[in-house]
Amino acid sequence: MSMPAATDNSAANLFTPLAPDFLADPYPYYHRMRELEPVFFWPLGTYVATRHADIAWILKDRRFGKLFEERMDKRHGSDVWRASSSYRSLGKMMLVQDPPDHTRLRGLVAKAFTARRMEDMRGQIQAIVDKLIDRVEGDGSMEIMSQFAHPLPVEVICDMLGIPESDRQPFYESSTVSGRLIDPTPMTPEETAHADESNENLAAYFADLFERRRKDPADDLISLLVQVEEAGEKLTEEELFANVILLFGAGHETTVNLIGNGLLALHRNPEQIDRLKADPSLMPNAIEELLRYDSSVQMTGRVCLEDIEVGGVAMKRGDNIINLLGAANRDPEVFENPDQLDVGRKGARAMSSFGGGIHHCLGAQLARIEGEVAIATLLRRLPDLKLDNAETPEWRPTFTLRGVKTLPASW
Repeated sequence: MSMPAATDNSAANLFTPLAPDFLADPYPYYHRMRELEPVFFWPLGTYVATRHADIAWILKDRRFGKLFEERMDKRHGSDVWRASSSYRSLGKMMLVQDPPDHTRLRGLVAKAFTARRMEDMRGQIQAIVDKLIDRVEGDGSMEIMSQFAHPLPVEVICDMLGIPESDRQPFYESSTVSGRLIDPTPMTPEETAHADESNENLAAYFADLFERRRKDPADDLISLLVQVEEAGEKLTEEELFANVILLFGAGHETTVNLIGNGLLALHRNPEQIDRLKADPSLMPNAIEELLRYDSSVQMTGRVCLEDIEVGGVAMKRGDNIINLLGAANRDPEVFENPDQLDVGRKGARAMSSFGGGIHHCLGAQLARIEGEVAIATLLRRLPDLKLDNAETPEWRPTFTLRGVKTLPASW
């Protein structure tokens, strides 16, 4: 896509995150926004940061937090968002909590989500990947998103959480969390109603599963979470449900998009596929570069906890700021030739899609392992795979969670 017109003289006017052209390729817009106003005020009531240095600082500095309820009151009105079960559940996720609640919740959940446990999953992930490829290898074609990228992390997280195989079909058919729920533009009433219906169905299902695991624990995360305790603190029923949904969403949404966006980027840059085939040891670094190049998660929000200046712009306590991870990952001050895909790039992990500071994603290592195993195995087992719509993919109509709807492929 070409750069936005040079006559565009307002970064705020360029930031149209749900516009089709922006969804298709936000990166030229990010470059232009960064040149015009690296930090700017957006008319929907939030500041926006585009530079790597500013964003890296914001994500680590404790003078920025979440202030979830205060922010939601300002954005939607207290009665409106509290009437929505999906927004209320969002409010119980550690994703939007500040210390001390965030510290308590993350401490409880992290006990069941260790790096060693994630690495121990590698053999299981490989088996699932091989099974999915076995199903289609003789067909000569598949739709990658629905037949591979989506079922892989869903099966992995269902195994980890302990969701019985007989209960899994609804999870294969749809996401547990509406991507629109965390977009910078509010959901429509129809979108909210749909999200609430899905949330309430899931709440009823998990309430029953939690009770079964309390009575008959198994070797899975839900059994650990219903029993886990830290200094006498346990998860409430609402916290338990909300954070299991968060783990499910974080455990598959990022991976689905990493696989889809990554394969698309590689097939648009076939010389990089040749490098990976010639030297498979590049794959771990390639995953970092794919996350940098077309980030699965494009933004994360923070709120000023005190009056503070960001990039020369004065902000007040309670002001919201959107941190564009996708823009930070293409910042030429940090990455040489940032719009070039380079699977051997040094320092590719400088930002990625997993946020930073106390809210760095717990599932980051799992997503990396799944992406590494999935893409490496596809290149090895289906070396002639070609994407049928590499030049004109249809993107999902969500901005924060960036991914393609379909990727038909043949070999």
